[in-house]
Amino acid sequence: MTHPGSTDAPSALGSPVGRLSSAYSDTGSAGVLIINADDWGRDETTTDRILECVQQGTVSSSSSMMFMGDSERAAALALEHRIDVGLHLNLTTAFSAPNVGGLLEGHWQRVSAFLRRSRLAQVFCHPGLASSFEYLVKAQLEEFHRLHGFEAQRIDGHHHMHLCANVLRGKLLPAGTIVRKNFSFRSGEKSWFNRQYRARLDRRIKERHRTTDFFFNLAPIEPERLRRIFEVACHSVVEVETHPVNPEEYEYLQGRDIFDHIGGLNIVSGFSLPQIDGKNEAA
Repeated sequence: MTHPGSTDAPSALGSPVGRLSSAYSDTGSAGVLIINADDWGRDETTTDRILECVQQGTVSSSSSMMFMGDSERAAALALEHRIDVGLHLNLTTAFSAPNVGGLLEGHWQRVSAFLRRSRLAQVFCHPGLASSFEYLVKAQLEEFHRLHGFEAQRIDGHHHMHLCANVLRGKLLPAGTIVRKNFSFRSGEKSWFNRQYRARLDRRIKERHRTTDFFFNLAPIEPERLRRIFEVACHSVVEVETHPVNPEEYEYLQGRDIFDHIGGLNIVSGFSLPQIDGKNEAA
């Protein structure tokens, strides 16, 4: 698997899957542009680069990894700088914090071995690992609460494994939380079966959680591609995932090009969704 980042990266703009019918107060428009940096707390370099981008105004929020080498310091920095953080659920990368116990490590080894065996592993529910998945999710939710002083209101996954069958079918993520959806793709960009599978997962997510209308990866850094993505945020709620530890993404987020590409849009501060009758209204 590529580090850091996703198992799939969109190469172009996805097609519309939902529209919001009312304005979002923070922007004064019907759309929202959220740029979220993953892997907060993984190590000092990753945390520091994300912090610099938040201070630059090019990153809205971050997703925090638990039981990692910089988790403790990162939590303190998030509090100090009032950074909006959610849980970056980790089922595939070894925990590096010194306080990881043998029980947690054992459950992680079993789950990680299964998920990393094949790209299709996440599609299938493994009943023999149900207790291990449950333990890992619960432990990371509790550690997030311990470090940050509040329960995670937003959850996504390292390598997007929060979307694996054991997690979603087991309903392991707290109901009502904001949960990251699948990447958005153009019709024809992926196979029909692939798009149908992703659409089914997104419907499952919306049954218990709130989510954005669209989700994209910042990379690859291609101006025309990014302009098209940012245009979608004029009328829809868009999350863009980034990993500032990657030099190309860090350089882009620290420069002026991004502000030229977003035009009159604002990158919102924090990660919040419009409230319409208690939920975000998506078609």
